[in-house]
Amino acid sequence: MRKKKLGWTLGAGAAVILGLGAAASGLSSANASTPDTSASSKTHPVKVDVFAPERGDNAGVEGKGWIVDLKLSFRGKTLAQTGYNGLQLTGPAAHNNIAPFPGTFSTGQDDKIPGLVVLDSTTNSTLPGFTGPGTNLANLFNLSGVTNRTPHKTELWDTWIVGAPIAGQNVDTTLTVAVVDDLNHDGIYNDAPGVVKDLDGDGRIGAKDLKLMGVASNIVTVPFHINADPA
Repeated sequence: MRKKKLGWTLGAGAAVILGLGAAASGLSSANASTPDTSASSKTHPVKVDVFAPERGDNAGVEGKGWIVDLKLSFRGKTLAQTGYNGLQLTGPAAHNNIAPFPGTFSTGQDDKIPGLVVLDSTTNSTLPGFTGPGTNLANLFNLSGVTNRTPHKTELWDTWIVGAPIAGQNVDTTLTVAVVDDLNHDGIYNDAPGVVKDLDGDGRIGAKDLKLMGVASNIVTVPFHINADPA
């Protein structure tokens, strides 16, 4: 069974609060909610697994407190090629970009895993820095680290606990996760945009737009419900 680490909450005052929801690698991907809307992940150099939320979950308290927990497996890639550039343990306000493992905390391209895109279909556009469903949420992740390195694979884990109802309350929503392709051909996965555009012009932003932009991984979509009930 997969063992979860302890979590805690830090001071309010920003969209997301620091939390630890990452896990050891004991759970097989067969038990994770990782439907793939692109071709088989075997055709990509990167494999994405999302362990939380799971498909159909009723997650959170008053629209917050739900966790995104994911693993990125880069086949045949060194740590430098993944784009990863440092451990991260960060959060909002006073916890932003400080020791022991500083990282910036905002929407947009993640400073630690700059090829990662995380979207939510009901992300609002009312908070500063949020532009609706196309907002890349990757730089809001709190905990990033390297869980496995072999001559044939590099594995990264990334976790986020949502501290404000940025995607609504009592709403059905869809999380979409992928690693963007090496669009600038520098040999590094570091080309995720801050905002994903509606490239297919259908009025929605999600997996189809990521596929048109170009991805190095499978595209994981997880439909779930954001709970509005109090604790």
